[in-house]
Amino acid sequence: MSHRKTLSLSLLSTALLTALSPQIMAQESDSQATMEQISIFGKQNPLNTVPGSAYKINQAELDTFKYTDIMRTLASIPGVYIQEEDGYGLRPNIGMRGTGQNRSEKISIMEDGVLAAPAPYASPAAYYFPTPGRMQSIEILKGSSTVKYGPRTTGGVINMLSRQIPEEELAGKLDVAAGQDGFGKLHAYAGGQGERVGAVVDFYRYQADGFKHINGVGGDTGFEKNDALAKVSIRSADDAKYAQVLEFKLKYSDEVSNETYMGLTDSDFETTPYARYSASQKDVMNTEHKQLQINHIIDFSNNLTLGTTAYYNDFARNWYKADQVDGLKLNKGGIEAASAFDKNPSTAPMDVRVKANNRSYISQGIQTELNWYLDSHDLAFGARYHEDEMDRFQWADHYNLDSNQVMTLTESGIPGSDSNRVDSAKALALYVQDKIQLGDFNITAGVRYEDVKTNRTDWGKENPGRDGQPSKDIDNSFSATLPSLSATYQINSEFLVLAGVQKGFAPASPGNSDKKEEQSWNYEAGARYNAGELSSEAIFFYSDYSNMHGECTASIGCDDDNIGNQYNGGEVDVKGLEFSLDYSFNTQNDISFPVKLAYTYTDAEFANSFKSDFDPWGDVTKGDKLPYIAENMLFASAGVKVDSWELTVAARYSDDIRTKAGQGEIAQEDLIKAKTIVDLSARYFISESQELYLTAENLFDEKYVTSKVHGSNFVGKPLTVSVGYTYTF
Repeated sequence: MSHRKTLSLSLLSTALLTALSPQIMAQESDSQATMEQISIFGKQNPLNTVPGSAYKINQAELDTFKYTDIMRTLASIPGVYIQEEDGYGLRPNIGMRGTGQNRSEKISIMEDGVLAAPAPYASPAAYYFPTPGRMQSIEILKGSSTVKYGPRTTGGVINMLSRQIPEEELAGKLDVAAGQDGFGKLHAYAGGQGERVGAVVDFYRYQADGFKHINGVGGDTGFEKNDALAKVSIRSADDAKYAQVLEFKLKYSDEVSNETYMGLTDSDFETTPYARYSASQKDVMNTEHKQLQINHIIDFSNNLTLGTTAYYNDFARNWYKADQVDGLKLNKGGIEAASAFDKNPSTAPMDVRVKANNRSYISQGIQTELNWYLDSHDLAFGARYHEDEMDRFQWADHYNLDSNQVMTLTESGIPGSDSNRVDSAKALALYVQDKIQLGDFNITAGVRYEDVKTNRTDWGKENPGRDGQPSKDIDNSFSATLPSLSATYQINSEFLVLAGVQKGFAPASPGNSDKKEEQSWNYEAGARYNAGELSSEAIFFYSDYSNMHGECTASIGCDDDNIGNQYNGGEVDVKGLEFSLDYSFNTQNDISFPVKLAYTYTDAEFANSFKSDFDPWGDVTKGDKLPYIAENMLFASAGVKVDSWELTVAARYSDDIRTKAGQGEIAQEDLIKAKTIVDLSARYFISESQELYLTAENLFDEKYVTSKVHGSNFVGKPLTVSVGYTYTF
């Protein structure tokens, strides 16, 4: 059953006519247009002069460890919080500057300049994330200069740049790897640029059998994921009046992952941390993602450029997973019942309810930015019209778990009989930003405007056919004006100081009963130093929330009846420090020793008292610390590089984490203990085009808790060694 909406034909027609109209295709000048409008940093926005916290992980850095897990990739960036879950990074939980990490719903995630969440306005906490292993680079921006990248402007933005069309006539790469627990990876791309037409095809597949074992019956606890990408670009002729590029991007991905929300009790985790209860044997997620993106850029002159993107994303997922054991919900005794059964399976057959968390998403829109470069001004005018929706059409089946620990279907649920609603949103965003150069001063002033309309249409569990009028039809509309101001001062060629302030915002989702947006004022100040092989940055940040959101998801253990609801936490104060340092010790023998440090300190607490049905908050007293935020995080790496080989060791440390708001010593049931995880990478370069590599993740085989869901413990990936080979042409 689907209740999907599509963009009107007139909107798509407008996008295509804008790109192809005779006026614009009247043809181009000597300089070739670029695709810089899909990135955050570039020639017009150099990384080192950004008035805020700015980082770019380039291809060379991505190649060091060749991670398939985005959370391991981002560990080297200060001010970015990661909360592991499944061990493979399939369910990323990422936050910035105290926003919280739950399903990355508090930050803006983009791929090639387009919002990547399946429904970023209507349902921001979702289970799709672009495949990080196929990315060419990753951009991270925090602070007041994020005004161009909404809708969430408090924490920051991550923009992942997919494989760009090579400038050579033919170029490509083959990367294959295999490792423990059935891990395998195949990544291949090829493409090139002709006189006017360019193209690239990129395919990425990775899989594993899993590092957990299901009690009694065994079985696969791993995953298989495929991701395919194709791009075609057309450049205007050399003698054209205007330089232009028109690019088409098609993407398809699918995933089958045998994951669960049923962790282990404390005692079982201590004895058998890599076990899974037999009641979770049917748990599996199936996903499918399709994308069409059309990019167009035109240079009207050397100082006037217009970039336009039309996009359409279609995502469907069904996480089929146990949510009741022996009639008990997982957070109200179900985990303990599953544990007790596996200790004595000869007892009478036990009922296990398996819920089909079936959802489909649409995200689509058109966005444009006009850049006008003057002598001392760099003006950007932007607009985006966006629509998205989430269609929940769910049911639950019942199984008998017998004395052989085998589950047999006893009752099939009716689709739509468990959850049966559509959350949708329409949004218009406008912004203007001016970067003003005044000698050694650079001032960036901007304002963003968001106008949002949301709707929740609920047919209820008794009307799976969606006949007649829905039981609930709730509309909400609101708007926000979000100013920002930042400045840098170049003390000398090496040393720069910066400061900024912005108003933060996040839209109220259809599940927010109070219809209140998240709002904050965010401040930062710091310095950046670049000299030769040394680069360093230190930034103090402070966020003063007048209202903070909490999104109820199964991943943080919310009760099924509350999933999809958004709660208001009122006033919150977040302050902290981000520090990074990169240095390479070079010798006369062409040997270098690169080192990197990244440290984050965060103090995040509620500034008011209240009672909440949001499980991680509960009854809050003023001064309670926010859950799932470590006070101290540290990343350190060191390596040695010579002509034919290199060796790198990276370590990441995270403080104790509380899973529920509170003060003082953390109760054992709410504690995720501090941990240090070490990874190793070794590379041998056979030639300029061939490489052999070895990686060891969790080198010292640390057994640690990644998260607590429904009061149960989830374990991190153990020592995993893999070897690989790459060939570049």
